[in-house]
Amino acid sequence: MGSPSPWAVLVLVMMLAGLLAPCVAHEQPNFIVILADDVGWGDLGANWAETKETPHLDELAAEGTRFVDFHSAASTCSPSRASLLTGRLGARNGVTHNFAVTSVGGLPLNETTLAEVLQEAGYSTGAIGKWHLGHHGRHHPSFRGFDYYLGIPYSHDMGCTDTPGYNLPPCPPCPSHGTTARVVRKDCYAEIALPLFENVTIVQQPVNLSSLAARYAEEAARFIRQASDSGRPFFLYLALAHMHVPLGVPPPPPAPGRGIYGAALREMDALVGRIKQVADSHGKGSTLLWFAGDNGPWAQKCELAGRLGPFLGAWQRQRGGSSAKQTTWEGGHRVPALAYWPGRIPAKRTSQALLSTLDIFPTLVALAGAALPPDRRFDGLDVSPVLFGWSDVGHKVLLHPNSGAAGKDGGIEALRLAQYKAFYTTGGAMACDGSIGPAEHHQPPLIFNLDHDMQEQQPLDVASSEYQAVLPAISRAYAQALEDITTDNVSVADYSKDPAATPCCNVQHVACRCQAPGSHAAVPAHRAGRRATWLCL
Repeated sequence: MGSPSPWAVLVLVMMLAGLLAPCVAHEQPNFIVILADDVGWGDLGANWAETKETPHLDELAAEGTRFVDFHSAASTCSPSRASLLTGRLGARNGVTHNFAVTSVGGLPLNETTLAEVLQEAGYSTGAIGKWHLGHHGRHHPSFRGFDYYLGIPYSHDMGCTDTPGYNLPPCPPCPSHGTTARVVRKDCYAEIALPLFENVTIVQQPVNLSSLAARYAEEAARFIRQASDSGRPFFLYLALAHMHVPLGVPPPPPAPGRGIYGAALREMDALVGRIKQVADSHGKGSTLLWFAGDNGPWAQKCELAGRLGPFLGAWQRQRGGSSAKQTTWEGGHRVPALAYWPGRIPAKRTSQALLSTLDIFPTLVALAGAALPPDRRFDGLDVSPVLFGWSDVGHKVLLHPNSGAAGKDGGIEALRLAQYKAFYTTGGAMACDGSIGPAEHHQPPLIFNLDHDMQEQQPLDVASSEYQAVLPAISRAYAQALEDITTDNVSVADYSKDPAATPCCNVQHVACRCQAPGSHAAVPAHRAGRRATWLCL
């Protein structure tokens, strides 16, 4: 047997010295992804000094890394969530607009979710909160890679409750037994109660919005404890009802200041703080917690909508309509984002890297030591180097799909290239004053330099040297992106509807109640040893 090579000796010495320890012993980390709903970039105190209601999130920012150029993959609910869980834009995964209460389909079944990849890699997987990617048949989260699910199948304004909370316009509570016919209000789901699922069983209908946040926190803590005790790594996807309307504010009454919205923001902040505390108590340093928003504020809800910070979309607002949720203006998709992992992610760091919720999928897959699904392309990146502070380089090009305000749903008509933002189509969603900005097509595109104009107030002059210098690169990037999508393995979502797909635990009761108002509390069917009646499978 020959003597070892000098290289082998060097490697052995480095291993003994601990220099290669990260490569030798790879322990799968735990993952908690917290997704806030309709939260504004300026709703985080660490982002916007005027915000005082987020001490726990601000602490998270101080103990981890804050991303100030972080974007949701779409600016409305279903497409944003589909992209987070697949790492692919709606133009690829097929989810281009929201699913309905009566939707038969959901996220296409040939799309692989992050939960499915991690489950295959040995993780315990749990989803708590809003799903909105299909509730009928095998589109339900229990069949999309999650070992445990507790939550509502879509937005919590898509069904009536007995505790309707705060909304604009306000919606009435669910009808009770014997209630006479009522005037149906526009934008209110008055006849079908909002269900709460535990796995595939409806355990409450209508759900009690006043206690929903506490229930989510309790179940999330239980999942973390049980998964930690099992010795398996875990992935928890916590999709909060906050800050989507209706806002449910527990007693006491809201304090002066931002009133109802501020009180709800404090409640969300406390919930995140509790999850962090529970995660730290079960092995601090073993869990990556990633907090982000699904899209910007819902401006038409006026004082019940969040803060945009400096991202006003001023060009659009001058022409009417909102520049927040449902739009491709910065206020629609630039969201607060934080990452916390003691000992791995630097504390007190602010990253300027251009990142997206699309990056969560490939990054967590890489950190888990798993492989990306084959035969498809991904829009997200493995941004581990950015998380760990080794780099501050994210996307060179980031695409922003139409999300309801203008253009074809899911169409790519806005993109980011370095500090430049180009619009081939613009439009405003409904604003607080009821105005809607009409769709306008731009050829050549409007281009803003966000380094100098984060308010998107004044596009570059087409005749300027700056515009002429950047236009060719933007045109190439846009053409290449569209070609890449066209030649990919693209899915198509089923958006057909059928009233029979509506979740209903008891068709004989008004509003599908699990029990009639005033009756004795019924034992949930799953606890009575039989499966609850429901119309989802």
